[in-house]
Amino acid sequence: MNKILFLAGLTLSLGLTACNDNESNSSRTPLEVKITDSPGSYDAIYLNIDKIEILTSGGRSTLDVESNPFDILEYTMGKDTVIASESVASGRIQEIRLILEDEGNSIVVDGIEHPLTTPSGQSSGVKLKIQDAIKPNVAYTLLLDFDAAQSIVETGNGKYILKPVIRAIPNAVSGSITGLVLPAEANPKVYAIEGTDTIGAVTDIAGKFWIPGVPAGTFKIVITPESPYLEKIIEGVAVETGSVKDIGTITLTQE
Repeated sequence: MNKILFLAGLTLSLGLTACNDNESNSSRTPLEVKITDSPGSYDAIYLNIDKIEILTSGGRSTLDVESNPFDILEYTMGKDTVIASESVASGRIQEIRLILEDEGNSIVVDGIEHPLTTPSGQSSGVKLKIQDAIKPNVAYTLLLDFDAAQSIVETGNGKYILKPVIRAIPNAVSGSITGLVLPAEANPKVYAIEGTDTIGAVTDIAGKFWIPGVPAGTFKIVITPESPYLEKIIEGVAVETGSVKDIGTITLTQE
């Protein structure tokens, strides 16, 4: 049975979080945030992350983290876990902040649990500097690589302080297809088909379409307009991960 994902116009599936008033849906990027860890010599390190703020050249976005405190040491040696998945403002990433809850952060050493404090971590957030760009309508994962060994400081009085050392690694996991179908009044539906998988979109009032979240591969594009316009098929449209494939202007003919 064919799997069909149908996306309505330029709203697509990107309205997962509030946009700034001056942002359009076409300037959003689907982003999944994962976290992993380099091993540390502790029994457990429990982190309670409240939210993640991402500042790009397109604006500031806030991602809610809906999870109970989790043991970061469970996600080592190539394992990771998803902590947030929303859309963010596209553009060059300028700063990422991890904001922790006031309670629920702790460390277990030799079977004994100790509170884990973070200087300014809860209020202003743990700042991560990164200068990579994320493109509109291209899905990305942001991997946060937590270094447990370097992130925990033991004080002289037996207390533990969290000074996170985290590396942020953005990776594109899909591409997108765009184009312009004329005349716009044909109100066509546009499908990208590979094997039994189909992803669809409709055009906006000007005839433009976006199909985001397209995996790398070679697709057949089927444009199905309203009568009296004729269906148009374009073969061999190659999509690469992290790229936007523009198939240009397609002019429909009438019966």
